[in-house]
Amino acid sequence: MAIVVQKFGGTSVADAEKIRRAAGRALKAHRQGHQVVVVASARGKQTDQLIADALELNPKPPRRELDQLLSTGEQQTVSLMAMALDAMGQKAISFTGAQIRMITDDAHTRARIQSIDADRIRQRLDEGYIVIVAGFQGVDEKGNVTTLGRGGSDTSAVALAAALKAQVCEIYTDVDGIYTTDPRIFPAAVKMDRISYDEILELASLGAGVMHGRSIEFGKKYDVPIHVRSSLNDSPGTLITHEVPQMEGILVSGATLQKELAKITLVGVDNKPGNAARIFAHLATARVIVNDIIQTEVSPEKANLSFTVAKGDLDDACTALEGIREEVGCESLFVRDDIAEISVVGVGMRSHYGVADKLFRALAEAEVNIDSITTSEIRISCIVDIQQGTTALQAVCNAFELDKPATQRKP
Repeated sequence: MAIVVQKFGGTSVADAEKIRRAAGRALKAHRQGHQVVVVASARGKQTDQLIADALELNPKPPRRELDQLLSTGEQQTVSLMAMALDAMGQKAISFTGAQIRMITDDAHTRARIQSIDADRIRQRLDEGYIVIVAGFQGVDEKGNVTTLGRGGSDTSAVALAAALKAQVCEIYTDVDGIYTTDPRIFPAAVKMDRISYDEILELASLGAGVMHGRSIEFGKKYDVPIHVRSSLNDSPGTLITHEVPQMEGILVSGATLQKELAKITLVGVDNKPGNAARIFAHLATARVIVNDIIQTEVSPEKANLSFTVAKGDLDDACTALEGIREEVGCESLFVRDDIAEISVVGVGMRSHYGVADKLFRALAEAEVNIDSITTSEIRISCIVDIQQGTTALQAVCNAFELDKPATQRKP
């Protein structure tokens, strides 16, 4: 029998009625002849409440203890879902990340999965159980509870699907699929029927909140089809898969606006080999994730080095950089935390010209000033003032007709 992994996000299991509905979906797939593994998130805003409780007691809680606390939300959900399935007459069993030996590194609050022991799950599936696994969590080699970062239940689900060689990983959420942009900012956004791993990887890294970025990495590496669907209806959703030739005809698939960013500039760094390596080694030791990087030579002796980080990493980044400023000859450190990043993504950009021209013209006509620009093969991103972020996204969406299905847009 084929294995199906179903993941339910927090809004899909927010109360007893929604837990029963999610359990019903799992039971339906089981009765259709599939072996079913469910991955569940904490209910509703429970994780936010746990974080608030922690901060009330300690403004900077130890990350190990924060993981110990936050992991309890998912544990409650999986037990409740197992109870719901039992009431429906179906054998079900719940597991924590530790109980299935989901081994991670020791980077608390942002751990990365290293291995999964799927034997315990397979045994229960073969015995006719629906297996329910707590998402978002694992344990390190010393047995300490770790969490994978916000949205990490997606990664738990796709990693399990890869380990179990599942037929598909279904991600159930409160939206119908993946949209061309955030409908809350651009209400005319349309749902995409299909998107490539590379495109959604870029969109996720740029702030699109539909999928956890590392879950897409697992999907691409292990060839796991990912189906993003609504938990409220039976609409077909959006399939995330490998790139197909038809996708190259789509100029831009989607656009994003990322606000929780800060930009750090090291002004007047000694312009000599090895300094960039020293700087980013310090940041890596502090476990700071760096996004776009720009280095500009200002003279034969000096260069400016800029990069963006999540606002939550800003303090750690600045502390790490203070420890190396003298070593690399940095004259000053300049920080901006009033920025946003507007981006367009599409595999069709590789084979079409004029994307940058259309993007910059749209921003100019909207009177949005650009601070800096970075690109990849399928992405163009611009840093703008945070006060102009919404205006910038709306202008770009209109320019690339992201209010229309891909087949109806002008080339």
